Amino acid sequence: MATTEFGKAVRRWRDRVAPEAAGLPAGGQRRAPGLRREELSQLAGISVDYVTRLEQGRASNPSAQVVEALARALRLSSVERAHLFRLAGLALPDPETVPTYITSSVQRVLDRLTGTPVAVYDASWTLLQFNQPYAALMGDPPGPHDKNRNGVWRHFLGTGIPARRTPEATRAHEISLVSDLRSAAAQYPADRRLRTLIAELRANSPRFAALWDSGAVSRREPAQKTIHHPRVGQLTMDCDVLTVAGSDLRIMIYTAEPGTPDADRLALLTVLGTQTLSG
Repeated sequence: MATTEFGKAVRRWRDRVAPEAAGLPAGGQRRAPGLRREELSQLAGISVDYVTRLEQGRASNPSAQVVEALARALRLSSVERAHLFRLAGLALPDPETVPTYITSSVQRVLDRLTGTPVAVYDASWTLLQFNQPYAALMGDPPGPHDKNRNGVWRHFLGTGIPARRTPEATRAHEISLVSDLRSAAAQYPADRRLRTLIAELRANSPRFAALWDSGAVSRREPAQKTIHHPRVGQLTMDCDVLTVAGSDLRIMIYTAEPGTPDADRLALLTVLGTQTLSG
């Protein structure tokens, strides 16, 4: 019964989310005003087949990660999110684990900054949500189960990002990443995924291990990033990280000085990226 009610709730909430509110193109003929299953699949990082089986009650025992991803994609309130967890037979995440819930106020910020690259990370630097300009700037982010989804892993062991830094800036960036992870580990001692991430980084990255074992700490400072984009060339932008009080989310925002060639390239990239994703 709970599985059937879970599917009904997902379908009901999917029908009420307007595509444009989720940063998706609203064109084409629609039988319902809300999101298509394919669009919910894209937003949540879950296969269309699995979304279908969940809605039809043919899939049982969704993981907490799946339920959290659906709650984010469906723009659920905290009360609705808690209800979805109950329908899935799951307890809400332990308060001593890294929060991954994107509040409705943060979601509104993300939805309204349609011309600015914005991404939301949790306290361990795992990407939770992003908008189309961010995907146009950085390329389509890794899937939710890809270890490169975590920014610390991606820097020390993975694919990296298309940004150029001086050796001094690289060292400062690495120290800030390790420092942030150290703070998260102290604040969320019950988070097994965080402990596993740190253990794997220490075992496989001598650079990370050296910084971790040295006890290096730092305060994150505003920074500039220079990105060489294959479609519009070089862009130098300010990268600011805002921390959300109470939820420990990190909102990363890229901007360029108005009236500069960088601002023009960023505006062009946003248009080109939107056209590509809408096609």
